[in-house]
Amino acid sequence: MTPTNPQVDEYIQHDTSWADELKELRQLILQCELSEEWKWKIPVYCRNDANVVSICSLKDSCVLSFFKGAMLQDVHKILAKPGENTRAARVIRFTNVDEIAEVASILTSYICEAIALEEAGVKYDFTQAEDVQLPDEAQEIFAKTPELKQAFESLTPGRRRAYAMFFTAPKQSKTRVSRVQKSIDKILDGKGLNDCTCGLSKRMPSCDGSHKSLK
Repeated sequence: MTPTNPQVDEYIQHDTSWADELKELRQLILQCELSEEWKWKIPVYCRNDANVVSICSLKDSCVLSFFKGAMLQDVHKILAKPGENTRAARVIRFTNVDEIAEVASILTSYICEAIALEEAGVKYDFTQAEDVQLPDEAQEIFAKTPELKQAFESLTPGRRRAYAMFFTAPKQSKTRVSRVQKSIDKILDGKGLNDCTCGLSKRMPSCDGSHKSLK
């Protein structure tokens, strides 16, 4: 078993909700010969400096996270997205030690598969196309303005995704409509939601706030 990290020791010792579950997951992971790191205030386990899995204590559960879980075969269908808009990461949530023990061999096989991906240098393609779900308000505006729809579809997958999340977020329809209307010029110019439009950014094509100097 690989050496433990003192910061992780402290993290688990001070956890009042899922200390036993964290210990169980930690032991299982370390048996896979991953190095134990302390990143983002949680235990992260690496192979050749690449993040493979992490564990953390949440209010309602103890969580094992796979950084590239979307690339695992998941033959047992136990992985889940931690959030609706998550791309690569996948998680498994536990609420007691027995749940971990029941799937220990499966977890080990998943971790070994994740390690193999890192050793092979496989990268998750964040530019790959995904279904973008636009709200009805955006679809109606696009339907009335074919050139706008064409411009939107010409954007990179990441830019389309960012706009879709931006348009969908408001609860009120009028706010969703307003967001689409305010984005029309940027979309027609082939710009992403967070792209620079003033030409002053030092982090092109992203906006770094330099436009504020024009006010």
